[in-house]
Amino acid sequence: MFKTIFRRAAVAVTVPGIAVLIAGLAFGFTAAQAQNTDTVVIKNFMFSPMSITVKAGSTVTWKNLDGEPHTVVNDAGIFRSAALDQDDTYQFKFDKPGVYKVFCGIHPNMKETITVQ
Repeated sequence: MFKTIFRRAAVAVTVPGIAVLIAGLAFGFTAAQAQNTDTVVIKNFMFSPMSITVKAGSTVTWKNLDGEPHTVVNDAGIFRSAALDQDDTYQFKFDKPGVYKVFCGIHPNMKETITVQ
C-alpha cells in the first residue's frame, strides 16, 4: 500500500513538472523569435504602430488587414513592396542603424517611422 501511495505522489509531482518544463521551453523559443521579428499591421488606412524601434538585424513584417491594397515604401528608395491585398505580408530586414521613413505609395498620407539601433 505504501508503494502505491508513493507512486501516485511521484506521478502527481512529475506530470505537472514536465508540463511546466515543456511550456517554459516553448515560451523561451517564442521569445527568442520575437526578439528578431516585429510586425506592423496595416488597418483602417494606418500603419500600426506608427513608430517602432528595432535592433539592427531585425526583420519587420507588414500585414495588410484592410480590404484595400496598400504598399510599403521607404522614402529613400531602399525598399518597396508590391501592392499588398488583404492578408498579404511584406518583410524587410534592417541591417543598418538609422531612421527609416515609410509610407503607402497608394495612400501617401499613411506614414510610419522605423528606428533601427
